[in-house]
Amino acid sequence: MNDVLISTEGLSKHYQLSSGFFGSKERVVRAVDGITLDIHERETFALVGESGCGKTTLGRVMLRLIERTEGSVRYRGQDLHALSDTAMRAMRKKLQIIFQDPFASLNPRMRVKDILAEPLRAHSFGTAAEIEERCKELLDMVGLRQHLLNRYPHQFSGGQRQRIGIARALANSPEFVVCDEAVSALDVSIQAQVLNLLRDLQERLKLTYLFITHDLSVVRQFADRVGVMFLGRMVEVGTTEEIFANPRHPYTMFLISAVPRADPHQRNRERPILVGDIPSPMNLPSGCRFHTRCPFAQAICRTEEPVLSDRGGRAVACHFPLDQ
Repeated sequence: MNDVLISTEGLSKHYQLSSGFFGSKERVVRAVDGITLDIHERETFALVGESGCGKTTLGRVMLRLIERTEGSVRYRGQDLHALSDTAMRAMRKKLQIIFQDPFASLNPRMRVKDILAEPLRAHSFGTAAEIEERCKELLDMVGLRQHLLNRYPHQFSGGQRQRIGIARALANSPEFVVCDEAVSALDVSIQAQVLNLLRDLQERLKLTYLFITHDLSVVRQFADRVGVMFLGRMVEVGTTEEIFANPRHPYTMFLISAVPRADPHQRNRERPILVGDIPSPMNLPSGCRFHTRCPFAQAICRTEEPVLSDRGGRAVACHFPLDQ
């Protein structure tokens, strides 16, 4: 395994909400709650879970696009939250993000050449001629023709717009890229093309990805390791092969069982179905956050929150992990 590129320790992001007359009552939303995680150089770490579990918030806090409440983020051993604004601005060349919506993330009033040139100018890349040449190089890199530099975002398809978003993220040669649902808004055939592009770019440019998604079928083909989140907490971490072959946390098992199956011999087999609603993040249950939906919950699950701990080479936060 390669060296750790970026890591978090006890990372949390809480939001204070007011309610009642004149905001007299305060409630806390624990969007990310004590995440400790290592991501290694040149790997693809997939972050999965239901909508609202805190995946996107975690990715943005790791990049300091959102400031943390507690904990730390270290990039090559350097604490990002200890950096000054000037130092963090320089660090952003190495830390980038690809957004989910390929249209909303691009300024409709800017031509592609200006969209790509903006991060280059922000970091004093070079002369106007060098910036123009770099923009052409970026389009080539993502499989678009150079003459498209003078077009506006609305003149492109969704897949082409996402390629432009990828090109913008790569403008300053980053090492770590957060792919925030980067293919979820695309048609299935276009998804495959963009995933192949991301894989090719990773190999050529030695990139490390945090791949945030809810699509486990994509994860199975694309990721090296998987982290499963539920209500702001990490509940299981392991290699992709281990997670899919033998999920240890009940929530992971239910997520995998919900993936549609194309094999007609498996389609009619009974599959465990997750029932019940997700608890409110403003009113979390005591003990294990999953116990209100878990068919295996026992008394200790209702009173004591499990800690993410190593169990046979797999990190699992469960009092009674599965052993299938």
